[in-house]
Amino acid sequence: MPVRILGLSAYYHDSAACLLEDGRIVAAAQEERFTRKKHDAGFPSRAVEYCLQEAGIGTDQIDHVAFYEKPLVKFARLLETYVACAPRGLRSYLTAMPVWLSDKLWMADDISSRLEGYEGTVLFGEHHESHAASAFYPSPFEDAAVVTIDGVGEWATSSIGVGRGHRLDMLHELRFPHSLGLLYSAFTYFTGFRVNSGEYKVMGLAPYGEPKYVKAIKDHLLDIGDDGALWMNMEYFTYPHGLTMTGGRFEALFDGPARKPEDKLTQREMDLARSIQDITEEVMLKMTAYARRETGMRDLCLAGGVALNCVGNGRILRDKAFDQIWIQPAAGDAGGALGAAMSVWHRYLDRPRVSAEAAGTWERPSTVSGRMPRYADAMRGSYLGPRATETGIQRFLEAHGCPATRVDPAALADRVAALLADEKVIGLVQGRMEFGPRALGGRSILGDARSPKMQSVMNVKIKFRESFRPFAPAVLREHVAEWFDLDADSPCMLLVADVLPTHRLPVPDVADALWGIEKLNVPRSTVPAITHVDYSARVQTVRRETNPLYYDIIDAFNRRTGCPIIVNTSFNVRGEPIVCTPEDAFRCFMRTDMDVLVLENFILMKNEQTPLAADESWRMEFALD
Repeated sequence: MPVRILGLSAYYHDSAACLLEDGRIVAAAQEERFTRKKHDAGFPSRAVEYCLQEAGIGTDQIDHVAFYEKPLVKFARLLETYVACAPRGLRSYLTAMPVWLSDKLWMADDISSRLEGYEGTVLFGEHHESHAASAFYPSPFEDAAVVTIDGVGEWATSSIGVGRGHRLDMLHELRFPHSLGLLYSAFTYFTGFRVNSGEYKVMGLAPYGEPKYVKAIKDHLLDIGDDGALWMNMEYFTYPHGLTMTGGRFEALFDGPARKPEDKLTQREMDLARSIQDITEEVMLKMTAYARRETGMRDLCLAGGVALNCVGNGRILRDKAFDQIWIQPAAGDAGGALGAAMSVWHRYLDRPRVSAEAAGTWERPSTVSGRMPRYADAMRGSYLGPRATETGIQRFLEAHGCPATRVDPAALADRVAALLADEKVIGLVQGRMEFGPRALGGRSILGDARSPKMQSVMNVKIKFRESFRPFAPAVLREHVAEWFDLDADSPCMLLVADVLPTHRLPVPDVADALWGIEKLNVPRSTVPAITHVDYSARVQTVRRETNPLYYDIIDAFNRRTGCPIIVNTSFNVRGEPIVCTPEDAFRCFMRTDMDVLVLENFILMKNEQTPLAADESWRMEFALD
């Protein structure tokens, strides 16, 4: 009988579940996709249910359950922090303690009671070890340095380790309250965005600003060691004891109070975003360079929330301290569920691992002559969630009278490409849902990257989000080096690279007079919808072996237009999780200005649909493969 391990992450943000069978990832999903509560932190009951359904088993057939961190150690850190900060922090203490005393300290009992039928023990890993395991074990490397960076786990806020085969040894860690992730979150809060979800907005805002505050940050807030270690001046931060991230001294240093959410952005916020992004990249570069010196490894694996900073990741790749880097697609806490499960298989049970390189499916660029390197990892493109059956989709369409055309699979890609070339905005639901924060062609909204109006249309009329935010290009892997300063795989949209000068457009003089986010309205390349104001782009490379239909759509678009790039953004609107089911997708489709919805082999045109009633709240269960 196969050994089955259920990994869990919960009770902070982005709860998730993952199921392994004999070390192979069977399924993984975030709870938010099922409950429709963004960043849902509750116990991942629906995600667990899906994982078991995917494997065709019940809870009584699970051999081990693993939780991604140690609650007792985290509780000890909270108590020590409150004592050290007393009498400050009383309000925060009174807010946190009831939850800990009633629920979190009894985590093992709580998990067991929710998994009725499971009779084993619950195993607890350390937070950063779970991140490190999620980075190294699914990677294509037999040996690698491993770096994790986030806000805080139990005590650790960053770590450096080394993986060899199925061994993973943690070498160094940075400890709370000194944290690059919390530093970035402090600026996220101060610029008016939500902590633990708005950090990527700060990253997207940074190119509009100047590094005006870098000197002030270094003079007053922190010291950066040659190894990337931080010492933070806690007189400027309130997160150890308060309910906010920053206080009065922070406001005095940075020209006034924190921006209120939804207030108009000013140049100050842009300059703050650019400044903290520059600091973050400096720390990431120093930390990873130190990891290279300490481990002697040629390849690097990354995880933790800061590993979602794809601008910093691109800098690490270009810095060439490592030959190659691999980033866990679910780098945040959701990925901890996967890491906890893999730690049990490889470290607790001492089971071996066959990496993609050892199996002959990975090649270093230097060993390849005249052809594209092969590529594989254990994440299978991160398509680890549920998919809808054709029968379930058809039943839904018939039940609600939704006009749709079923297209032969052989003709589908060309049909979708033709619609894209006609500047239609298309919602695509096909195959298994992605695990992690990025839509990668399974639950995506697609558009024509050549269109000067596409960025603004998709932001304002479809995503209902801030107009300053750029979109990502999905590009055929074999063509990426022809368009971007990148010749490597970036399958999960975790590397930023510049559009090559050969595809840039001359910027008119009038653009110099534009303020801030107005600059994005000036086309800067022949693919303006995916080109940021600094010519950067968050690249997703696409291979046919990973996602055949998605690849074929882009390939057909390339044959029609001569452009191997389309816009890819997540299929959701602001404030909602990425869609999971066809029902979620149809509701989003009908409540936005999307033109077309593709549900597997079915194409729905907006102008043929009956508008939804304002109070329509129908629900329907779908058959899942």
